[in-house]
Amino acid sequence: MPLQEGFQEKTKTRVKEPHFYQVIMHNDDFTTMDFVVSLLQAIFHKEEPEAVRLMYRVHHSGQAVVGRYPYDIAVTKAQAGMSMARAEGFPFRLTVEEI
Repeated sequence: MPLQEGFQEKTKTRVKEPHFYQVIMHNDDFTTMDFVVSLLQAIFHKEEPEAVRLMYRVHHSGQAVVGRYPYDIAVTKAQAGMSMARAEGFPFRLTVEEI
């Protein structure tokens, strides 16, 4: 149906940025450093030097943020990391927090 003369149709489009969540690795006394580095490379796609740096941060500080993602991706990566750890017999823990 054509618009009547003198009237214009207005539409507003709002793009809402997604909320981001951080994935946090927590230190424990059982998970090996080599495993943490391999997990960071496999799931979080970190290059080896950054993976080693993050592993030491987890080891010395007790925890470290290893990535920031939209909620679904953050939860999926945290669950994948914990599944990988359980498969190897480690009690390693990752949590997700809103930024």
